[in-house]
Amino acid sequence: MFEKVLIANRGEIAVRVMRSLKEMGIKTVAVYSEADREALHVRKADEAVCVGPAASSESYLLGDKILEAAKTTGAQAIHPGYGFLSENADFARACKEAGVAFIGPSPRAIEVMGEKTRARELMAKAGVPLVPGTPNAIEEATEALRLAEEIGFPVLVKAAAGGGGKGMRRVDSSAEFVAAFEGARREAISAFGNGDVYIEKFVLKPRHVEIQVLADEAGNTIHLFERDCSVQRRHQKIIEETPCPVLSDATREAMGKVAVQAARAVDYVGAGTVEFLLDAEENFYFLEMNTRLQVEHPITEMITGIDLVRWQVRIADGQDLGFAQEDIIRRGAAVECRIYAEDPENQFRPSPGLLTTVRPPSGPGVREDSGVYEGARVPVHYDPMISKLITWGEDRDHALARMRRALDEYTITGIETNLAFHREVLEHPDFVSGEYDTQFVPQWLKARPGREKKEELTAELGAVLAAHRRDEALAHGSGAGSNGGPRESRGSRWKDVGRLRQLGRIR
Repeated sequence: MFEKVLIANRGEIAVRVMRSLKEMGIKTVAVYSEADREALHVRKADEAVCVGPAASSESYLLGDKILEAAKTTGAQAIHPGYGFLSENADFARACKEAGVAFIGPSPRAIEVMGEKTRARELMAKAGVPLVPGTPNAIEEATEALRLAEEIGFPVLVKAAAGGGGKGMRRVDSSAEFVAAFEGARREAISAFGNGDVYIEKFVLKPRHVEIQVLADEAGNTIHLFERDCSVQRRHQKIIEETPCPVLSDATREAMGKVAVQAARAVDYVGAGTVEFLLDAEENFYFLEMNTRLQVEHPITEMITGIDLVRWQVRIADGQDLGFAQEDIIRRGAAVECRIYAEDPENQFRPSPGLLTTVRPPSGPGVREDSGVYEGARVPVHYDPMISKLITWGEDRDHALARMRRALDEYTITGIETNLAFHREVLEHPDFVSGEYDTQFVPQWLKARPGREKKEELTAELGAVLAAHRRDEALAHGSGAGSNGGPRESRGSRWKDVGRLRQLGRIR
């Protein structure tokens, strides 16, 4: 077994990986940028190496500096987490050439599944169901329009090397197709340095359902059930849950088998995720394969009891799984909310700054994976996710009840967060019923009550909250500042709603 592992990442995922490594008796090495010198993952590691300035392009994305840090500290393996270099085939190959184990799949698997048109072609040969679309990238807008008309609108124009919703356009008619096609190409070039795009049928009312797979070098491949990731905004996941509330046992079993089939088609080794679109009739179509650990992996760990990071490390060390598909038992249900330093009242803009208070929830069935601490500063340079809140319950209702309770307990001040926004989503009738799709959040935000009613509600809540703050100030013998107090006190409907619930003023 490895004696020392370097984690080539930051934030909550670096801390989460370190926890499993420490449980395994493995020493940990953190890398950090100058902006992350006081970050939690640096404090948690046995050793830490600065790899450059704040910009990720000058630090976390420099594979040669990461490898140099591994050699300097004597790390025998590198865990990439997710993002940054986790799906970089060149980096995985460089690790192998340097004699450092890459805790992830082979460079070939990363390359094949990372290039979406190649992945679709390979999945078609393997018999994996695909959304109708073009098998290869399309160069000419006029030819692309002709093919789109054959497929039938609406369609999606998608970047072949894309991800995270970049280089993606929904097109509903021929009239808007060319502009959308060219726009997707420009965005793809800017984001990925590759302007190749392809076209696929837009599945109406789709759910985003993914299957976790795990495979060893001996060819043993299993799945660990599904995760529903349909609560999204701008193609970014917000809330995930397992099991999918509308999936039948028969479809679940079929999806699991297809996911295993897809992994075997690329001789996959390690932890990965096969993503599908699920329509209203429970037809499912291959979307992509993520050749890394997913942000939402904790809910799978909660229902199976399997530590995915531990098994990633064991598999990279050459160990076999030692168990079969029939040995995996799902228990209960789990939900994850991604907690962001962002302001839902200001178009969800990032809200970096000093964390003056951090009081995470606890109690039965609650897990918090965090990359921050009270007194830490959320930097402006990186993704604004600061933690993940996960709850487990005996069934979906129980897991959701625990999540609502945990959100009420969670206190973060000094910056804006989406805590109250999560609570509002979890109370929406469509989410409670489980009858939602990937358009749920965008449609809900668009259809919320008009500005006048919302401003009236904000004014009423603000008046109640202001009165409560005055009472508190008088009780403690202090007055409010001329500018309304610290930053966390600024008016925000989402935050006011959450706090007033905590105070028992509203339900």
